[in-house]
Amino acid sequence: MAKEPKQFKINVSHTRRGDKIVEGTLEYLLGYFSYTLEIGHSWNSKINRSPKTIKSFVTNLQKSYEEKEASCYERTFVELID
Repeated sequence: MAKEPKQFKINVSHTRRGDKIVEGTLEYLLGYFSYTLEIGHSWNSKINRSPKTIKSFVTNLQKSYEEKEASCYERTFVELID
């Protein structure tokens, strides 16, 4: 019997737009946030576009939002929900 991939919940919180919860496997989340990761990597090549762990994914996604919103007052914050 095949092992089910683990599901994760990510809370994406924006100062003006509020909270949004995205749920799925690491593979799904990589696809869902691929554009943001790509933008972050284009500005900072140290940002990994395909991290292997959920902790690394959250860290790289947060760094990507920081690069994407460099001089904006309204910021986006990402956190893993247990």
